[in-house]
Amino acid sequence: MSDTLAARASHWLEVKHSRFLAQGAPVASAEAALDFLRDVADPAATHNCWAYRIGQDYRSSDDGEPAGTAGRPILAAIDGQGFDRVMVVVTRWYGGINLGAGGLVRAYGGAAAECLRLAPREPLVALATLALTCPFDDLGHVHAALIAHQATKQDESFDETGARLRVQLPVDRVEALKTQLRDATRNRVRVVESA
Repeated sequence: MSDTLAARASHWLEVKHSRFLAQGAPVASAEAALDFLRDVADPAATHNCWAYRIGQDYRSSDDGEPAGTAGRPILAAIDGQGFDRVMVVVTRWYGGINLGAGGLVRAYGGAAAECLRLAPREPLVALATLALTCPFDDLGHVHAALIAHQATKQDESFDETGARLRVQLPVDRVEALKTQLRDATRNRVRVVESA
């Protein structure tokens, strides 16, 4: 199981008069990652290099730095520290001294790694989505079971036969919820796992 960031984080680094600002954020989608980039990139800076990982989806950009000297080291910092659903942008203000390819790799990767190392972590919990149907008489049992198993209600509707709910909960709580609902309602609640 990997972690994500609990909140945005940042870290400053100066190398041979060039200033580097690494900023990281938890992101749930590629669109959210690019929104974060637009939010924090400084158009007056020399470069705004970045990388994100969201599950098997990842991208990086050297933003004009020599190929492989910025985006890949930032991505390596994300992966090396076991993060997922994270975007890191490292902004550089050039200080007048060329760092060379190795120096750039160390500066970008180091700024990103230190930003993530110091940041508050939050474990990623795999979630399952369930569709529940139940008679009105069992609704109290259903709501009590949802609270007991850390399930959040996504949707709830009613018709003449009872209630329909869509809920999300940690994957490791699904079987316990099904068992509690079966026992509390004499198996009158129907549970279907949905995408």
